[in-house]
Amino acid sequence: MLQHFWAAPPIARTLALATFTFSVLIYTGALPSQYFPFIPKSFLQLPPELWRLFTPFFITGPGLSIFFETYFLYTYTAKNEIASPRFLQRADFFAYISFVCAVILGLNIFIGGSILTFPLILAFMTTATMDSWDQPTSIFGIVTIPAQYLPYLFLFLTFILSGPTSFLILASGVCAAHLYNLLTGQYSAHGGPSRNLLPTPAFMFKLFGTQAEVQRPYGTVLNANVASGSAGSGVGVSAWGVGWGKWGKGQRLGTDAEAAAGPQQERGRSMAIMAGVVFVAISCVLGMVFMWYRDPEGWWTTLKGALFGGEVANTPV
Repeated sequence: MLQHFWAAPPIARTLALATFTFSVLIYTGALPSQYFPFIPKSFLQLPPELWRLFTPFFITGPGLSIFFETYFLYTYTAKNEIASPRFLQRADFFAYISFVCAVILGLNIFIGGSILTFPLILAFMTTATMDSWDQPTSIFGIVTIPAQYLPYLFLFLTFILSGPTSFLILASGVCAAHLYNLLTGQYSAHGGPSRNLLPTPAFMFKLFGTQAEVQRPYGTVLNANVASGSAGSGVGVSAWGVGWGKWGKGQRLGTDAEAAAGPQQERGRSMAIMAGVVFVAISCVLGMVFMWYRDPEGWWTTLKGALFGGEVANTPV
């Protein structure tokens, strides 16, 4: 077991182990649960409880959710860490995690979520499925769907089973992933920025180091800058002062027919991504309208409670 553990991707195994251990300690009563959820008013007191910026991402739901959420967290963290061509360095992946966590926290100031592990899982899932587009994925061997629709299936089921508030909490993770894609130039064909606006800070490369050789399922990626010790025209890193400029354009392999079909497939993929963004936006608006229609005073009370104290909503079990 120890050999399998140390052979696992380092960030994925650390997050999964920390989440499982922390959740078990909370739900067995070894740790007081009231000190760790995300409550914005706790940052306004003296001294501010700054650890609440991190601990909400290490708490799962109770019961079997501890195992299921830990499994999903490890699975999709590992997929991004070892298979995504966008995270060739651990520093890049850590910068991505930091960004989506910050967006989830910011959105849940208004939504009222206090336990944020599953929104983070949906963010990882949304990013991972962009690199496995149209590949069939199975949910516990029961339902098989194209990979890109998996986050929206979870959102739909949450809306049906747990209501609009839980839906909005989980949707914050999907929104965070799409915002990251937008700001890093993934949606440039639809009017978004054409270059990366979120370069990885240089101090993260100093913290995690820079790998000269990165193993991926599709082969080995060599960092020419690190291997040669000088700037080159090969693979680059996205640090401040280094930028994305060392990436080559690349060539498409395959027949002429496959090459001709490439732009059409890419347009279809981009349209599906944008449809997902629109779906999340419309669902968020409809969810807030539904909550206000059912209980206008209750919606305002929930918002005030999230900002200034009181009861806050939780993620679904």
